Amino acid sequence: MRLFDILAILIGFSAFFSWLNDRFLKLPTAIGLMLIALIFSLGLTLPIPGTNSLQFELQQMIDSIDLGEALLQGMLGFLLFAGALHVDLRELAKHRWSIALLASASVIGATILIGTGSWLLLNSLGLGIPFIYCMLLGALISPTDPVAVLGILKNAAAPKSLEMKITGESLFNDGVAVVVFMLLVGIATGHNPPGIGGTLLLFLTEILGGFAFGFGIGALALYMIKHTSRYQVEILITLAVAMSGYAIAEHAHVSAPIAIVVAGLIIGSRGRSRAMTPATRHRLDDFWELIDEILNAVLFVIIGLEVLAVTITGEFILAGLLAIPLVLGARWISVGLPFRLLRRKRHFEPGFLAILTWGGLRGGVSVALALSLPDGEARDLILTVTYIIVVFSVLIQGMTLGPLVRAYAKPPAQPSAEQPDDTAH
Repeated sequence: MRLFDILAILIGFSAFFSWLNDRFLKLPTAIGLMLIALIFSLGLTLPIPGTNSLQFELQQMIDSIDLGEALLQGMLGFLLFAGALHVDLRELAKHRWSIALLASASVIGATILIGTGSWLLLNSLGLGIPFIYCMLLGALISPTDPVAVLGILKNAAAPKSLEMKITGESLFNDGVAVVVFMLLVGIATGHNPPGIGGTLLLFLTEILGGFAFGFGIGALALYMIKHTSRYQVEILITLAVAMSGYAIAEHAHVSAPIAIVVAGLIIGSRGRSRAMTPATRHRLDDFWELIDEILNAVLFVIIGLEVLAVTITGEFILAGLLAIPLVLGARWISVGLPFRLLRRKRHFEPGFLAILTWGGLRGGVSVALALSLPDGEARDLILTVTYIIVVFSVLIQGMTLGPLVRAYAKPPAQPSAEQPDDTAH
């Protein structure tokens, strides 16, 4: 199937499913599109007359899409840049230590907890795979997806500080998790030396190099935008940052996701106040919001259709279902322990840990990383477990996060006039 045909089918499904969601379901876009695509895909697996050829064609199309390459080496740069472009760098800096913990220590902690727990779980089910592959499962399922959760937080009127922490985490933890995942893949395939010192040095080089490279291309793009008055040129410059910057960072062996986030933050915050006219800001926002909406729609439709490519067995499904509480527990521990150390000096919102745990939705990055694993029985098992966790995360956690946020956001009850206030004594 030609690339144009694949894109045409995906855009067609995305448009139709978006209309169905907007017309009938009225769910957040990511949740609605994934739900409709999942129902559509499962419907094709039923013995309905006349659907065999359609299922075969879609199966071929899904098999021909390398989601790992399409997302990690294509779409991710656009999605991260679009997300970072609308974040206030000054507000983000106020929560820098919290975000740094969430995007680094919590990701590494969750990787270790999920990897160890899944190794014990899978062995108890008779599905034992090498420990390093369980660690790979921990690394790929640790990053959170901002697409669905940020819209829910805004609709639920979540505190601004909480929204900013979750936004910052979701922008940076993808880059950290991808670096950890690639290091573990190198160890699993024998391409990287297993020495702790060498691995740590490589990790720091990727992360710090990503920050430095992102600052450099962001500053260069800001200078170019400041010295032109044509919005078409300014938009083209931002496109070059998201595409060319991502590709160059990968070839330079630094974290491309972190580089693009840093560049987007610089252009979005500094460029708005110092280099762009109001008309330019409006056009730039409209352009990147449209890019973000289209790519997210296509991504979640692909995730919904990916059920046709997942190996479905009773044992694999059971492993995936049992892994859900394991992942939630690891999230709760990896987020909760670091912040207990900060409670003495910093204030956290009511229900912070519960909202952050339940709001850590998994999405396209996790599925893409699972699909990028080498072929084999371990890959099939990890892909199925990952897919089940992602579906539960987006559909169940995503649809219940809003009520959870609103429950904690309720103001405390005021004492009635007739009842004495015990706190005064």
